[in-house]
This record gives sequence, C-alpha cells and structure tokens, in this order.
Amino acid sequence: KKFYQEEKNMKNEKRVLALIFMIFMSVFAYALPVKETKLKAQNWAPDTYAALNRMIEKNSINNQDYNIRSKPYAVFDFDNTTAMNDIQEALLIYQLENLRFKMTPQQLDAALKTEVPKGSFADEFKNSKGEKLNIDIVAEDCVTSYTWLYNNYKELGGKGNKSLAEIKKAPEYTDFITKVRYLYDAIGGTFSADISYPWVTYLFTGMTSEEVQKLAEDSTDYWLKRNDYKKVTWTSPKERPGKAGIVSVTYKTGLRIMPEMTNLYNTLMDNGIEVYVCSASFIDVIVVAATNPKYGLNVKRSNVFAMQLKTDDKGRYINQYDYNNYFQTQGAGKSKTIDKFIRPNHGGKGPILVAGDSDGDYNMLSDYKDMQVGLIINRVKGGPIGELSKKAEVSIGKSNAVYYLQGRNENTGLFIPTEKTILLGSKAEQLVK
Repeated sequence: KKFYQEEKNMKNEKRVLALIFMIFMSVFAYALPVKETKLKAQNWAPDTYAALNRMIEKNSINNQDYNIRSKPYAVFDFDNTTAMNDIQEALLIYQLENLRFKMTPQQLDAALKTEVPKGSFADEFKNSKGEKLNIDIVAEDCVTSYTWLYNNYKELGGKGNKSLAEIKKAPEYTDFITKVRYLYDAIGGTFSADISYPWVTYLFTGMTSEEVQKLAEDSTDYWLKRNDYKKVTWTSPKERPGKAGIVSVTYKTGLRIMPEMTNLYNTLMDNGIEVYVCSASFIDVIVVAATNPKYGLNVKRSNVFAMQLKTDDKGRYINQYDYNNYFQTQGAGKSKTIDKFIRPNHGGKGPILVAGDSDGDYNMLSDYKDMQVGLIINRVKGGPIGELSKKAEVSIGKSNAVYYLQGRNENTGLFIPTEKTILLGSKAEQLVK
C-alpha cells in the first residue's frame, strides 16, 4: 500500500512538472518576437501597397494587442482576385475539350436542366437565324450529341473504341462542347446567380471528390503552362444544326495565380494573420489551387469555402446543391459563410481584410465594421462593385481610405502598378466604369 501511494505521488508530481513546463514554453513561445515579413512591392499600386503594409504591421503577431485566441484574419475571393480570370471557367473548357465526364446521357440531361427555368434565354443568346432558345431545346441537342460520343469514345463508359483524336473530328464533338459552353453563358446572362452559379458544378455528376480534384489539377497545370490571354469563339457545325440551330459562344483564355497575391497570402500568415478563401467556384477546384504547395498559396484545407454538392451512397456527386450544410458562396452567401464558419473561431470579429472583384463579393466587402482594407481588383465594372470602386477612386491618396483598387493588364495577365486597368483587347488604362 505504501509503495502504491509513493508511486501515485510521483506520478502526480510528474504531471504537475509537465504542466508547469508546458505553460512556461507556451508563454515563452508567445513572448518570443516573430520576425515580420514585409510585403514585396512587386506591381502593387503604391497607395494600395502602403495600405496593405500598414494593416499588416498594425495586426502583426508582434503587436502588443495581438490575441492568439482571437487572431485577425483576411478573406479572399479566388476568381479574378487571387487568380487572373476564372479557374472554374477554365476548367469547363478543359473538361469539354477532353471529354472528362462520368455521366450517362440520361444523367447529363438531368444535370443540364437542374433548376433552370423553362423560359427563353435573353435576346443576346439567339441562334444564327435570330430565333429565341430555351433550356429544353439546347439540352436536347447536347444530349443527342453526347449520346453519340458516349457510345463511341472509349473513355466515356459506353463501350466505344475511338480515341479522343478520332472523336474530335466528328461534328457531334463540336456540337456538344459548343452548346454546353453556350448554355453556361446563356443561363448566366438570363437568370439569377443562385441558378447560374451552381449549374456548372452539376457537370461533375458521377465523379468522386478525388476525381474532381485530379481534373482540377490537370486543368490548372494545363492553363498555367499555356499562359495566353485572348478571346476564342466556338461555333456549332452547320451539318448538325439540331433543334437549336447554329449557335456561337466566345470565352476568354488564360489563367494565372497572381504573384502579388501569393506573396500577400504568405506574408499575412507569416505575421500571424489567418487567411481564408471564399469562392463561388466548386470546392474541389479551389481546394487544389489554394492548398497544393506547388501553386504557392499554402492555405489550410479547413480555411477554404466554396460551392458544395451532395453525394450518393458511393461518394459520387449528384446534381443537387448541399443546402443542408452550406450556403451558396456568392453574394450574401459569402457573408453568411463567414458568419457561420469563420467568425466563431475569431472571437466573433469580422475580417480585417476582404479582397474581391465583382458583385458577388459586394456583401463581404461591405458587411464588416472590423474591415480595415477592402481590396478591389479593378475590372472596371458597374453595379454594386462599381459603387465601391468609385469610393476607392475618390479616396486615393487619403489616409482614412477603406477601399483600395488594384489595376491589371488583362492582355498579359499581370498586375500593373496603378489603380487603373487595361481591359482585354485594349491599350488604354481605365479607372472606373
């Protein structure tokens, strides 16, 4: 009994000593100065660069008011903010050109029509004869052409034996990719964002998360290597008009993860400021770009929020948005996502930095009194984001500014050291719309 009591006392003493040591090391580590990393000037607009540096210095882990239990944090949009152009749109082109699908024709039909109203598309989306179109007409053509592809291309699951090179020579291939890409623009240009934003994600039906992430990595690598910025037009073949007739669609090429943003993300984290991404693209696409070390952003997986689909009992995505657990991460849904998933981890405080480029970012750029810098990547847009851009315009050079513009050259895919932007196909700099 005596031996047992002595052993118990010894164990208790060890626990107390271990606890004291842990407390000491925690206090020591917290008190130890962290070497601040200063943001590189690169191609930042001078006022914007100065504001970001002031914000970082004010909120750094070396600041005496820094609270490790309630870290300051920043929230970034991804498409056209962290990256040049839209990574989801780039993936759609890659997916179409390479026929990376896991759907039967019946599943494709359902995916294309999910939540899309039956009414006609807006006038700018008529066919070559000037006839109005709707989802049923165009989807029927897409499914008809896809059925031929499914039955003939060896990688689609329909027991075909043709290679992709052979398939690309067929009019069904051109008809399919053109009309699906046309639908992306027609739905986005006709109906509300809560319909159009999830629509493109339904094309992942039948894939697992791992398969979408592999597709996203292949696409991102492909576009980063190409590094060209231009407009491309696809036109459906005359020999296969189908129900919809001949349609054309024009899209932008090019993708770059901006060097300035890579440096900003890492500088914030080096200074003890948490970094989050809140994007209207699909979750697996953004997870790959934001967390894979080879792209340099180094965001934690738990800090990435984007569009989410439901899965079946085998873990494959289905054409249903996961409203049970997530908001749509666009517009007001971005602020709701911040409020539900991020603020509780930071003492209920809002972000000190929010970065965006479009109306879909307006809410999170305007909802938080804690925000010290609202960074707007200047796309010379109107609407709500245009109003914030005008606030940034009139406060250039003022010490009490909240909103800051950052210009870019859309012909090169690079930031330029001014608030002004050079739009694709132009040589002139523009400040606001």
